[in-house]
Amino acid sequence: MFNFFSTIKQTAQALVGNVTSAVEQEEEFSEFVLEDMEDLLIGADLGVNYAAELVDKLRGGQMKIKPSEVRKYLKEEFLQTLKAAGSTELKYEPGTLNIYFITGINGAGKTTLIGKLAYKFKNEGKKVLIAAGDTFRAAAEEQLDIWSKRAGADIVRKDGADPAAVVYEAIQKARSENYDVILVDTAGRLQNKFNLMEELAKIKAVIDKNAPESLRESMLVLDANTGQNGLQQAKVFAEAVNLTSAALTKLDGSAKGAIILAIAKEMKLPVKLVGVGEKMEDLKAFNAGEFINALFK
Repeated sequence: MFNFFSTIKQTAQALVGNVTSAVEQEEEFSEFVLEDMEDLLIGADLGVNYAAELVDKLRGGQMKIKPSEVRKYLKEEFLQTLKAAGSTELKYEPGTLNIYFITGINGAGKTTLIGKLAYKFKNEGKKVLIAAGDTFRAAAEEQLDIWSKRAGADIVRKDGADPAAVVYEAIQKARSENYDVILVDTAGRLQNKFNLMEELAKIKAVIDKNAPESLRESMLVLDANTGQNGLQQAKVFAEAVNLTSAALTKLDGSAKGAIILAIAKEMKLPVKLVGVGEKMEDLKAFNAGEFINALFK
């Protein structure tokens, strides 16, 4: 059984432990206490807007709660935020082709996540094809090739080719050979934002034209350690792609897991997968209730 608490205990301390220990002994929510609470929430990577909103609700007695009840208040607010962002269940339709369009900056852990996701689907008895859409970074394709072999998945790769052409070929192959899943890798060169946006939009157009009914998720991969920078990344990728969900890598050992809540609040994006270690099995389905319970354990 996967233990969420051991994975996010640093986040739990930063987001819940530090805030409650600073607040719950107070008699009332004075301005000094509220400002301290807001600073701690921002410091835990919850985001300035979200932290301010949570604290503003406590000003002037809007919420009839005492500082001693701050844990209960935060727990209810956080759970409501995750629920409002939508279902955390990965979409999959049996008996037909399922395409997962995976985006994120270079270094976020996209390639590793695709390898682990391929392994997960293979273990469920599904026929999996990887489309190596980051064609200008030779190391990316080599790495993806290694992961595909480890996962037991097939791969379509064409070094230096047009990424959209690779995805088109993958769709044709998947259709003719009855694959269940295509995992599409993409480039993540944020320093050349215009080219990246164009490339992603072109790949998306190929999917929309050739297999619109097959697209299950447009998923953004974020490194949990990036904290609030992850929110900025999400906004950039959302400009090019209609994102449906996020995946968080390297959650183990990060104190910045509150980015899960910030993205749910600001972007209305549910986190659906979390990477919690190096092994092939260390990609887990995200569960909002378990996450919240672990935060407040």
